[in-house]
Amino acid sequence: MTSAYKKPFYRARQKLMGKFMLKPQPKPLLYCGEGSVLTLCATIAQFGINRLLLVTDKPLRDLGVMDGAVAALQAAGVETVIYDGVLPDPTVSVVNAGIACFHEHGCDAVMAFGGGSSIDAAKVIALAAGNQCQAQDCMGVGKCKAPARPFFAVPTTAGTGSEATFIAVISDDTTHAKNAVIDPSLIPMAAALDAGLMRGLPPAITAATGMDALTHAIESYIGRWETPQTNFYGLAATRLVIDNLATACRDGSDIQARQSMALASFYGGLAITNALVGYVHAVSHNLGARYGVPHGLGNAMVLPHVLELMKHDASKKLAELAVHAQLGDASQSDAALAQALIDKVIALNDEIGIPRTTDVIRTEDIDELLDAIIAEGASYPCPRFLSRAECRGILDSISAA
Repeated sequence: MTSAYKKPFYRARQKLMGKFMLKPQPKPLLYCGEGSVLTLCATIAQFGINRLLLVTDKPLRDLGVMDGAVAALQAAGVETVIYDGVLPDPTVSVVNAGIACFHEHGCDAVMAFGGGSSIDAAKVIALAAGNQCQAQDCMGVGKCKAPARPFFAVPTTAGTGSEATFIAVISDDTTHAKNAVIDPSLIPMAAALDAGLMRGLPPAITAATGMDALTHAIESYIGRWETPQTNFYGLAATRLVIDNLATACRDGSDIQARQSMALASFYGGLAITNALVGYVHAVSHNLGARYGVPHGLGNAMVLPHVLELMKHDASKKLAELAVHAQLGDASQSDAALAQALIDKVIALNDEIGIPRTTDVIRTEDIDELLDAIIAEGASYPCPRFLSRAECRGILDSISAA
């Protein structure tokens, strides 16, 4: 339980973490627009890379989404080796199999091609390969002495922003607990935001990943580690999601909406790289670890409830987001604008088909879930700590009767 005597400890720990997290970080060389993945492939050849490990999942490979990139790389003289063993919420064993594939085929660089799971797996493969170690040796903050092997990213969903961050999340094979790998060299050398690759993304995945991007934007903005730069990205990402997500879900062939969502995801990733996230992620991570709830879906269901609890403590920042997203104007009170943003999140969830509840939460798991949620939430620079009763209220609110 996050009792009063623990709060100074958590704030002190956050202060120490902040010294690392708030340092300026590199940003990937970025290519945007339909067909930009081909430009990235040409760039990779210019870096003198001979053999590239492509990290993806089997369904994406079977769909042929990577075929154009593979052909472009081979035409440029870059040999490709494909590791398609990535699964949702990749585990240590999945990543270690990718590391073995890298070494077995004598690769000298890594490209992630897929959603957040593929990008996270590829990050740790590149870092471990550069340090001649295994995935478990990389877990924590700055655990590796050598940088990652050259790493590139091609996201095929618009939500995680992992192509912009120095964080990867890997799950334990047995407990499914999520472990963070944090290292500046996890930021790709270059990335392509190619909306053409996202054209066939199903509406449900578009919706969940898009709400993930919105959660990153909002939680980074209202947190205690915001900077002028992270605020800039948070504002932009919030507006982009609110203006474009419903369109992308309704018409997946709308390239302008898809590209806007890709940018929103990237901006959200840039924001959380320094400002981190909050209790929405604490709840969603633990729902994912225990029940396999997809991360973006968990964030979407939980976001309105956390914002409702935080609206008095973060009313000014929520109001700024609402004004930037054109949900009101500065003549209104902060409280009214904050509520307008919360109401918009709820309405957007409903419009794109996000369920309000889930039936996976078991009563016998509640105490352990709360312990994990409170411990994780207290590690983030949130506007304030939530009580155990408040966290229980979130679980009750999203539990199907």
